[in-house]
Amino acid sequence: MMVNEQVVQQIQESVSSSREDIIQFLRDIIAIPSMNSQIEAVGERIAEEMRKLDFDEVRFDKMGNILGRIGNGPKVIVFDSHIDTVGIGDFSEWQWDPFLGKIENGVLYGRGACDEKGSTPGMIYGLAIARDMGLLDGWTAYYFGNMEEECDGIAPNSFVENDPQVKPDVVIIGEPTRMKVYRGHKGRIEFKITEKGRSAHAASNQLGDNAIYKMLPIIAGIRDLEEKLGDDPFLGHGKITVSDMNVQTPSINAVPNEAVIYIDRRMTFGETREDALKQVQSLIPDKDKDSVQIEELFYDQPSYNGFVFPVDKYFPAWMIEEEHHLVQAGKKARALMGMQESPAGKWEFSTNGIYWAGKAGIPCIGFGPGDEVTAHTVNENVPLDDVVKSAEFYALISSLIEAA
Repeated sequence: MMVNEQVVQQIQESVSSSREDIIQFLRDIIAIPSMNSQIEAVGERIAEEMRKLDFDEVRFDKMGNILGRIGNGPKVIVFDSHIDTVGIGDFSEWQWDPFLGKIENGVLYGRGACDEKGSTPGMIYGLAIARDMGLLDGWTAYYFGNMEEECDGIAPNSFVENDPQVKPDVVIIGEPTRMKVYRGHKGRIEFKITEKGRSAHAASNQLGDNAIYKMLPIIAGIRDLEEKLGDDPFLGHGKITVSDMNVQTPSINAVPNEAVIYIDRRMTFGETREDALKQVQSLIPDKDKDSVQIEELFYDQPSYNGFVFPVDKYFPAWMIEEEHHLVQAGKKARALMGMQESPAGKWEFSTNGIYWAGKAGIPCIGFGPGDEVTAHTVNENVPLDDVVKSAEFYALISSLIEAA
């Protein structure tokens, strides 16, 4: 179907008539805790909504992600929304129940509102509206509600490898973009550094070899390394952070015999995993090289249903060009929705795009309600007008994409 002003008006009327259902659906899924990849319960609630809207197929995949399919066309589009969240941290820091949340001045506050349950209602209702208007003719469209917070990219990687009939041509990622089109972000690799020392009683500390003290030059080197990292006009400057630390010691009255730190390294274009490893290795004092071990982290934790899909925790940077037909389709959709023109942007954090585009080479763009700066905070929120309006984008986009 050719998209014109009349079609857009019909979509907007359908979305408007579904407004209360969309908002209540979002409130329902926020109210279901889904931390640490425990998404079964929230997946069941999402499945219920897709069945209500007559999706052709609704099921869980092998890992436990929830899938909804509409159509059987030769072109395949995936709408990717992770439905797990980080934890709530210190409950006393919240001014409202993080799962019941609150609505104030048209904004919904709660855990997962922005990152990333806010895109799910718009995707599911947008797909149903697109189907009813014939905008999905020629497409097989999937809603893919997945687990992402503990290891980004693992869910789509498992999905594609374990569902051989699914070969996506394009992907729409629903991570928060402030209702703009996003087209890339930095890559990431995670390291673990273990420093060995020798324990002794704290009263005779001269007999020990304090592993914490031996780690300090490495920590300082990491702190000072960032300004020397790579830069890219679009993706920006590389980043490196000591993100966690733990110590092994016989007691609090003893010299620690082991110190472990974890490093989150954000890589821009022109930086490789080999370069990142060498940079960290260069920070180890010569006298300590024999007592230090550096490892790239590996993820092999079972999902909530026991499924294991082992992957390296290396995630390449990715970007598609502003002129790419998928980016242009996204920008055209925004224009048809009546939104002000804006160049495509990028995320500062990482998404499942590291697999879709970074590893599998499948073109993807991002579009979603919310601002990533509120993600993982006690003020996490999403504007409800944007949650509802995003359904217009998800309904329109497939009809604007050139044939793959």
